[in-house]
Amino acid sequence: MKILEDRIRREGTVKHGNVLKVDSFLNHQCDVALFDAMGEEWARLFKDVRIDKILTIEASGIGIACCAARYFHNVPVVFAKKAQSINLDGDQYCTSIYSFTKQKEFPVIVAKKFLVPGEHVLIIDDFLANGNALNGLLSICEEAGVVVEGFGIAVEKGFQGGGDALRARGYRVESLANVLSMDPETGQIEFADSDSSEDSDSSENSDSSATSRQGEGSDQEK
Repeated sequence: MKILEDRIRREGTVKHGNVLKVDSFLNHQCDVALFDAMGEEWARLFKDVRIDKILTIEASGIGIACCAARYFHNVPVVFAKKAQSINLDGDQYCTSIYSFTKQKEFPVIVAKKFLVPGEHVLIIDDFLANGNALNGLLSICEEAGVVVEGFGIAVEKGFQGGGDALRARGYRVESLANVLSMDPETGQIEFADSDSSEDSDSSENSDSSATSRQGEGSDQEK
């Protein structure tokens, strides 16, 4: 998705440790016009399948999932929680995910009443790197007996292999920006099927078009 790639080139910062910082528009400050365009694109890509519900994980996936839901006939959005709270009651699906960013395991929890066996689910998230978080959501979906129609990813770090592993298992992964490589020394970012030398004027025009249509980042071990 060119407008997302252009925005990453212009505002993204590459850090050591395979971290791509995009907090000015994606996962701290949120550009709702961009989110809206992303949701519209996922709806186009998944128009051939039934989607009953969108599943994501807190916190950075919530905004983009909610914007996307508007283009899937306002289906409900369920977000997995990363900690127990007094607001969580009843039976729950729970698994653990190891965070390389935080160097610890944390729980991933979804109330059973919000995932009904036989429902068709689209999983949406901001980043896909090695696939830890998404595999955690997959295990919950398998236990719940729902049908995972695919994954809608804002930014895939293709060089970390998580997306390819999911595709090898037969899952459909639609990433709006797929980063093949990035260099913290030069700041250069190369995207799949994209000309990394596009000029900034083209980037600005594309971004303006998107707007008129309407942590260092997040846990990037996802």
